[in-house]
Amino acid sequence: MIDIHSHILPGLDDGSKSWEMTLEMCRLAIRDGITHIVATPHADDTYVYSADRVRDLVTELDNKVGGQLALSMGCDFHLSFENIEDAIAHPQRYTIASKQYLLLELSEYGIPPQVSDSFRRLQATGIIPIITHPERNNILQRRPERVLDWVDAGCLVQVTASSVTGFWGEAARRIAMWLLENDAVYVLASDAHDDKYRKPILSEARDAVSRRFGADLARELVLDNPEAIVSGRTIPLPRPAQRRIIGGRSA
Repeated sequence: MIDIHSHILPGLDDGSKSWEMTLEMCRLAIRDGITHIVATPHADDTYVYSADRVRDLVTELDNKVGGQLALSMGCDFHLSFENIEDAIAHPQRYTIASKQYLLLELSEYGIPPQVSDSFRRLQATGIIPIITHPERNNILQRRPERVLDWVDAGCLVQVTASSVTGFWGEAARRIAMWLLENDAVYVLASDAHDDKYRKPILSEARDAVSRRFGADLARELVLDNPEAIVSGRTIPLPRPAQRRIIGGRSA
Protein backbone atom coordinates (compact mmCIF):
# COMPACT_ATOMS: atom_id res chain seq x y z
CA MET A 1 0.00 0.00 0.00
CA ILE A 2 1.04 3.62 -0.59
CA ASP A 3 0.05 6.43 1.77
CA ILE A 4 0.02 9.79 -0.03
CA HIS A 5 -1.04 11.98 2.93
CA SER A 6 0.99 11.89 6.15
CA HIS A 7 2.28 14.45 8.63
CA ILE A 8 5.17 12.20 9.53
CA LEU A 9 8.07 14.65 9.52
CA PRO A 10 8.97 15.95 12.98
CA GLY A 11 8.56 19.53 14.10
CA LEU A 12 7.08 21.04 10.96
CA ASP A 13 3.38 21.33 11.83
CA ASP A 14 0.77 19.68 14.07
CA GLY A 15 2.01 16.22 13.10
CA SER A 16 4.93 14.29 14.55
CA LYS A 17 6.60 16.03 17.50
CA SER A 18 9.91 14.15 17.49
CA TRP A 19 12.11 11.75 15.60
CA GLU A 20 11.12 9.07 18.11
CA MET A 21 7.46 9.53 17.17
CA THR A 22 8.29 9.65 13.47
CA LEU A 23 10.19 6.37 13.61
CA GLU A 24 7.39 4.71 15.57
CA MET A 25 4.94 5.91 12.92
CA CYS A 26 7.17 4.30 10.31
CA ARG A 27 7.21 1.03 12.23
CA LEU A 28 3.41 1.06 12.45
CA ALA A 29 3.13 1.75 8.73
CA ILE A 30 5.51 -1.07 7.81
CA ARG A 31 3.61 -3.54 10.01
CA ASP A 32 0.38 -2.46 8.33
CA GLY A 33 1.76 -3.27 4.89
CA ILE A 34 2.55 0.28 3.76
CA THR A 35 5.62 0.38 1.53
CA HIS A 36 5.69 4.06 0.49
CA ILE A 37 4.79 7.22 2.40
CA VAL A 38 4.45 10.75 1.05
CA ALA A 39 5.38 13.34 3.67
CA THR A 40 2.87 16.19 3.35
CA PRO A 41 3.26 18.94 5.97
CA HIS A 42 0.78 21.80 5.97
CA ALA A 43 1.28 24.82 3.74
CA ASP A 44 -1.00 27.41 5.33
CA ASP A 45 -1.11 30.63 7.34
CA THR A 46 -0.05 28.83 10.52
CA TYR A 47 2.80 26.67 9.25
CA VAL A 48 5.33 28.10 6.83
CA TYR A 49 6.12 25.56 4.12
CA SER A 50 9.71 25.23 2.92
CA ALA A 51 10.29 22.65 0.20
CA ASP A 52 14.02 22.69 0.95
CA ARG A 53 13.40 21.93 4.62
CA VAL A 54 10.97 19.13 3.76
CA ARG A 55 13.47 17.67 1.30
CA ASP A 56 16.22 17.68 3.94
CA LEU A 57 13.99 15.93 6.49
CA VAL A 58 12.82 13.34 3.96
CA THR A 59 16.47 12.58 3.17
CA GLU A 60 17.26 12.28 6.88
CA LEU A 61 14.26 10.01 7.46
CA ASP A 62 15.27 7.88 4.49
CA ASN A 63 18.68 7.42 6.08
CA LYS A 64 17.10 6.47 9.41
CA VAL A 65 14.65 3.88 8.04
CA GLY A 66 17.32 2.25 5.92
CA GLY A 67 15.27 1.52 2.85
CA GLN A 68 12.41 -0.16 4.69
CA LEU A 69 10.04 2.50 3.31
CA ALA A 70 10.05 4.45 0.10
CA LEU A 71 9.55 8.15 0.78
CA SER A 72 8.36 11.09 -1.29
CA MET A 73 7.55 14.69 -0.50
CA GLY A 74 4.52 16.88 -1.04
CA CYS A 75 2.39 19.17 1.08
CA ASP A 76 -1.08 19.66 2.51
CA PHE A 77 -1.93 22.76 0.49
CA HIS A 78 -4.40 25.34 1.81
CA LEU A 79 -6.05 27.82 -0.52
CA SER A 80 -4.90 31.38 -0.01
CA PHE A 81 -4.05 34.07 -2.51
CA GLU A 82 -0.34 33.80 -1.77
CA ASN A 83 -0.29 30.02 -1.96
CA ILE A 84 -2.20 29.89 -5.22
CA GLU A 85 0.01 32.51 -6.88
CA ASP A 86 3.18 30.74 -5.76
CA ALA A 87 1.90 27.32 -6.84
CA ILE A 88 1.04 28.68 -10.27
CA ALA A 89 4.54 30.13 -10.56
CA HIS A 90 6.32 27.13 -8.97
CA PRO A 91 4.01 24.08 -9.11
CA GLN A 92 6.69 21.49 -8.39
CA ARG A 93 7.41 23.21 -5.09
CA TYR A 94 4.12 21.85 -3.72
CA THR A 95 3.04 18.85 -5.78
CA ILE A 96 3.54 15.21 -4.79
CA ALA A 97 6.99 14.00 -5.87
CA SER A 98 7.23 17.13 -8.05
CA LYS A 99 4.70 15.64 -10.47
CA GLN A 100 1.25 17.06 -11.29
CA TYR A 101 -0.87 16.06 -8.29
CA LEU A 102 -1.50 18.47 -5.40
CA LEU A 103 -3.20 17.66 -2.09
CA LEU A 104 -5.63 20.48 -1.39
CA GLU A 105 -7.46 20.98 1.91
CA LEU A 106 -10.56 23.19 2.09
CA SER A 107 -11.39 25.34 5.11
CA GLU A 108 -14.06 24.22 7.56
CA TYR A 109 -14.90 27.87 8.25
CA GLY A 110 -15.98 28.83 4.77
CA ILE A 111 -15.76 27.66 1.17
CA PRO A 112 -16.20 30.66 -1.13
CA PRO A 113 -18.30 30.32 -4.30
CA GLN A 114 -15.21 31.13 -6.38
CA VAL A 115 -13.31 28.09 -5.10
CA SER A 116 -13.96 26.37 -8.44
CA ASP A 117 -12.18 29.26 -10.15
CA SER A 118 -9.15 28.58 -7.97
CA PHE A 119 -9.22 24.93 -9.01
CA ARG A 120 -9.37 25.95 -12.66
CA ARG A 121 -6.43 28.33 -12.31
CA LEU A 122 -4.32 25.56 -10.82
CA GLN A 123 -5.48 23.10 -13.46
CA ALA A 124 -4.54 25.54 -16.20
CA THR A 125 -0.90 25.15 -15.12
CA GLY A 126 -1.12 21.35 -15.32
CA ILE A 127 -1.83 20.75 -11.63
CA ILE A 128 -4.45 18.13 -10.76
CA PRO A 129 -6.06 18.98 -7.39
CA ILE A 130 -6.70 16.14 -4.95
CA ILE A 131 -9.36 17.35 -2.51
CA THR A 132 -8.46 15.92 0.88
CA HIS A 133 -10.92 14.42 3.36
CA PRO A 134 -14.09 16.27 2.23
CA GLU A 135 -16.06 13.79 4.33
CA ARG A 136 -14.62 15.45 7.46
CA ASN A 137 -15.43 19.01 6.36
CA ASN A 138 -18.47 20.34 8.26
CA ILE A 139 -19.58 22.47 5.32
CA LEU A 140 -19.29 19.68 2.76
CA GLN A 141 -21.06 17.24 5.05
CA ARG A 142 -24.15 19.38 4.52
CA ARG A 143 -23.63 19.67 0.73
CA PRO A 144 -21.57 16.68 -0.42
CA GLU A 145 -22.90 17.02 -3.97
CA ARG A 146 -20.41 19.88 -4.43
CA VAL A 147 -17.65 17.30 -4.30
CA LEU A 148 -19.19 15.44 -7.24
CA ASP A 149 -19.24 18.66 -9.26
CA TRP A 150 -15.50 19.14 -8.61
CA VAL A 151 -14.77 15.56 -9.65
CA ASP A 152 -16.73 16.18 -12.85
CA ALA A 153 -14.47 19.21 -13.37
CA GLY A 154 -11.31 17.09 -13.16
CA CYS A 155 -10.41 17.01 -9.46
CA LEU A 156 -9.62 13.83 -7.54
CA VAL A 157 -10.83 13.03 -4.02
CA GLN A 158 -8.91 11.52 -1.11
CA VAL A 159 -10.85 10.13 1.86
CA THR A 160 -9.23 9.55 5.24
CA ALA A 161 -8.95 5.83 5.95
CA SER A 162 -10.11 6.20 9.54
CA SER A 163 -13.26 7.99 8.37
CA VAL A 164 -14.33 4.76 6.70
CA THR A 165 -13.87 2.87 9.96
CA GLY A 166 -15.74 5.42 12.09
CA PHE A 167 -12.93 7.19 13.94
CA TRP A 168 -14.15 10.64 12.82
CA GLY A 169 -17.78 10.00 13.75
CA GLU A 170 -20.92 8.84 12.01
CA ALA A 171 -21.31 11.89 9.77
CA ALA A 172 -17.82 11.47 8.30
CA ARG A 173 -18.32 7.72 7.86
CA ARG A 174 -21.68 8.23 6.16
CA ILE A 175 -20.34 10.85 3.72
CA ALA A 176 -17.30 8.70 2.98
CA MET A 177 -19.60 5.83 2.07
CA TRP A 178 -21.81 8.14 -0.01
CA LEU A 179 -18.80 9.32 -1.96
CA LEU A 180 -17.67 5.73 -2.50
CA GLU A 181 -21.13 4.79 -3.71
CA ASN A 182 -20.98 7.67 -6.17
CA ASP A 183 -17.59 6.53 -7.55
CA ALA A 184 -16.05 9.81 -6.37
CA VAL A 185 -13.19 8.48 -4.21
CA TYR A 186 -9.78 7.89 -5.79
CA VAL A 187 -7.49 7.43 -2.80
CA LEU A 188 -7.60 6.29 0.79
CA ALA A 189 -4.83 7.89 2.87
CA SER A 190 -4.06 7.99 6.57
CA ASP A 191 -3.54 11.72 7.18
CA ALA A 192 -1.44 10.39 10.06
CA HIS A 193 -0.33 12.87 12.69
CA ASP A 194 1.06 10.68 15.48
CA ASP A 195 1.64 7.11 16.69
CA LYS A 196 -1.28 6.85 19.13
CA TYR A 197 -4.51 8.27 17.73
CA ARG A 198 -4.05 9.37 14.11
CA LYS A 199 -1.82 6.51 13.03
CA PRO A 200 -0.52 5.56 9.57
CA ILE A 201 -2.91 2.64 9.13
CA LEU A 202 -4.67 1.80 5.86
CA SER A 203 -5.46 -1.92 6.08
CA GLU A 204 -8.63 -1.59 8.16
CA ALA A 205 -10.26 0.81 5.71
CA ARG A 206 -8.99 -1.19 2.75
CA ASP A 207 -10.64 -4.31 4.14
CA ALA A 208 -13.89 -2.45 4.87
CA VAL A 209 -14.02 -1.15 1.30
CA SER A 210 -13.19 -4.60 -0.03
CA ARG A 211 -16.08 -6.20 1.87
CA ARG A 212 -18.61 -3.65 0.66
CA PHE A 213 -17.38 -2.62 -2.78
CA GLY A 214 -15.00 -5.38 -3.83
CA ALA A 215 -11.30 -6.13 -3.69
CA ASP A 216 -10.56 -4.44 -7.03
CA LEU A 217 -11.73 -1.02 -5.83
CA ALA A 218 -9.93 -1.47 -2.52
CA ARG A 219 -6.68 -2.15 -4.36
CA GLU A 220 -7.18 0.89 -6.59
CA LEU A 221 -7.62 3.17 -3.58
CA VAL A 222 -4.57 2.07 -1.59
CA LEU A 223 -2.15 0.96 -4.32
CA ASP A 224 -2.96 1.48 -8.00
CA ASN A 225 -4.10 5.11 -7.85
CA PRO A 226 -1.56 6.23 -5.21
CA GLU A 227 1.19 4.62 -7.28
CA ALA A 228 0.02 6.50 -10.36
CA ILE A 229 -0.04 9.75 -8.39
CA VAL A 230 3.51 9.33 -7.08
CA SER A 231 4.72 8.31 -10.53
CA GLY A 232 2.91 11.15 -12.32
CA ARG A 233 0.76 8.86 -14.44
CA THR A 234 -2.78 9.76 -15.50
CA ILE A 235 -5.73 8.44 -13.52
CA PRO A 236 -8.82 8.25 -15.75
CA LEU A 237 -11.84 10.06 -14.39
CA PRO A 238 -15.27 8.46 -14.85
CA ARG A 239 -17.78 10.27 -17.00
CA PRO A 240 -20.72 11.61 -14.98
CA ALA A 241 -23.09 9.24 -16.76
CA GLN A 242 -21.10 6.29 -15.43
CA ARG A 243 -21.99 7.11 -11.86
CA ARG A 244 -25.05 5.81 -10.10
CA ILE A 245 -28.02 7.92 -9.08
CA ILE A 246 -27.66 8.27 -5.31
CA GLY A 247 -29.89 10.34 -3.08
CA GLY A 248 -31.84 11.87 -5.93
CA ARG A 249 -28.84 13.32 -7.80
CA SER A 250 -27.44 12.00 -11.05
CA ALA A 251 -23.79 12.02 -10.09
